[in-house]
Amino acid sequence: MEALGAFDFGAPAADVSRFGRGHVNDTFCVRTLPPGEERFILQRISSAAFKRPDQVMANVIGVTEYLGEKIRAAGGDRSREALEVLRTRSGAGYYSDSRGGAWRAFPFIRNAHSFHSARTPELFAASGRAFGRFQRLLDGYPAETMYETIPRFHDTADRLAKLKAAAAADPLGRAGDCAAEIAFAFEREEDCSVALDARRRGELPLRVTHNDTKLDNVLFDERTGEGVCVIDLDTVMPGLAINDFGDSIRFGANHCAEDERDQSKVRLDVELFSVYTSAFLEGTGGILTPAEIGYLPWGARLMTLECGIRFLTDYLEGDVYFHTDRPGQNLDRARTQFTLVRDMEARWEELSAIVRAAADR
Repeated sequence: MEALGAFDFGAPAADVSRFGRGHVNDTFCVRTLPPGEERFILQRISSAAFKRPDQVMANVIGVTEYLGEKIRAAGGDRSREALEVLRTRSGAGYYSDSRGGAWRAFPFIRNAHSFHSARTPELFAASGRAFGRFQRLLDGYPAETMYETIPRFHDTADRLAKLKAAAAADPLGRAGDCAAEIAFAFEREEDCSVALDARRRGELPLRVTHNDTKLDNVLFDERTGEGVCVIDLDTVMPGLAINDFGDSIRFGANHCAEDERDQSKVRLDVELFSVYTSAFLEGTGGILTPAEIGYLPWGARLMTLECGIRFLTDYLEGDVYFHTDRPGQNLDRARTQFTLVRDMEARWEELSAIVRAAADR
């Protein structure tokens, strides 16, 4: 592997193996020879998802170095509580191979692991505290100086426009298979602009946001069970805190697989919503404005709707963005998101009351 020679791992590599279950990037674990036997994460950044790896890495380096300073100042363990970019032998933040691929490396964080579902309310709460803390630590970072590495990433109205274009073109003749799902998204066109309209009115501040706050993007300490480090920072860029909250809810506040085929099993778990809301607000330490807190239910609803729209668009376009393991997987993913949206709509007053109660504690 050409990229191995670009980084100084301190010793020759003894083993390189696939690592993780990510949808987008290609990730490997590098183990070095004794006596050190260190481990590193080596990752090829997806060229399909990220056209400007230089901008991605500028954001990642800026944020991780800032987090490192904050953690050291608070007496924390910088080597465990924030990712650290391993520089190439030439001192660069990433390596471009002979085929144009972009590679980066990070030291492996020991005695910590991720989970793919919220096995317990305590685990989900720990992720909420971790993502809330991520927001708090980055509260002073100048979000406006960051690159928008995926333009209009959480512009839900723009995502809907892309779905409309894909449905009209229907390059693979799949639109007939998902007419009900297309109609569901189109019927919620007005909802798609709620968050960005609030931002334009100045109600919601611009912050540094993770933009992919799934449970498996937190590493949990094996001893304490607490979230020790937020990972997968490719989509870190300027955004809205309510979107980070909402993406966690849409992924974690249910007990079904993201690609569940039996939609009767899909429902929003209100207990998990409540647990996560309290923990997230605890983690943020009071930095959120009253408007941000009030819009948290919209964050959950919109991120779930948006993700369903993205899965559905990818299905219509031929599954070109999200990795799939079987035919129809992206359509099943879209259906799951839309079922959760329906449940949120039906429980709207209850969700809003939960947020108000958590904020008052």
